[in-house]
Amino acid sequence: MTTQILDDLPPSARYFPITSGVYEVSPGLYPISRSFGNGALDQQFLQITRDFPRYRQNKLECRKENPEKYITSQDLPASTSKAVNQFLARQLTQEHPHLFQLEINEERWILNCRHTAEQIVLLPNGQLDPHHPSHSHFISAFDALCLQFECDLAVMQTEPNSEGLLRDWLAQIHLCAPSHWAATDKIGRPFTSIHAPIPHIEKVNAAAQGLLRGMIHKGPFVRFVWGFATDHRLNHHPAPPPNWDASAWRGRSFDPERKPSPFLMRLERQVTWGLPEVGAALFGIHVHFIEGEEIRAHPQERALFASALRSLSPASRVYKSIEASLEQVLTWLEASG
Repeated sequence: MTTQILDDLPPSARYFPITSGVYEVSPGLYPISRSFGNGALDQQFLQITRDFPRYRQNKLECRKENPEKYITSQDLPASTSKAVNQFLARQLTQEHPHLFQLEINEERWILNCRHTAEQIVLLPNGQLDPHHPSHSHFISAFDALCLQFECDLAVMQTEPNSEGLLRDWLAQIHLCAPSHWAATDKIGRPFTSIHAPIPHIEKVNAAAQGLLRGMIHKGPFVRFVWGFATDHRLNHHPAPPPNWDASAWRGRSFDPERKPSPFLMRLERQVTWGLPEVGAALFGIHVHFIEGEEIRAHPQERALFASALRSLSPASRVYKSIEASLEQVLTWLEASG
């Protein structure tokens, strides 16, 4: 990416997801039209900012380590694969016309990507043209497209059963910035099973049928989740790459002397986008960070964050890996600085 293209991109969006001093597990869905103070970025599904090179490099490193660890699919219908790939090509062009040019004819779709200098050529079935010379380093059309934007992407597939309910499963995922979970553990599993490890998820899972229908036929929606981190590393797969010490890879080791601050809020902007024609929904996961020092310097955010931390149940403290350092974090957070 040239310096000029990078300079023309907006700075990364900033979100502070805690709106009350009480932590609760709920859908927390907002329409994507809602403004959070980031201008046009708030309405974009596939954000591309000046931080894009960092997200791109992380994806390339994951693919180099072991692509099957981060990119996988199961029982993905050909019709859904085609719909997803064509949707992404169109959406990138609509949201970022200064970066993408899409040419469509009866034989192929040609997506020219200015910021990566890559060309993606799709056949009428939505898959890569195997004879195109620029495709040698792509795993699939889905992979090629996911390398063009910052967030990770999952595809939830559904089909009605004999009782009129939806059978659902995670059919495809490109996950290079996981927050301590593995794509291979979730692929092929339904919504309720995927989220079962989250403490207090019972009410959300009980409403899974309605949530799935809403993801597919309504929206798009945006929601946020937040956690505790002590490093800026995007990739927190539970299994470290070769030559990494497991404890160092895991992170979340609180050090009050760490500069510029001893912890970060790791948050995810999650966006749902329905593809009702194939009974599927896209689920974008975009990781952001806020330095603890930045939160401490903002009185309202400091108070909300401290209150939310205190409201965590014992199970939630364990799930967020903050149980051992909670009092230290609160002491540091509420100090004058």
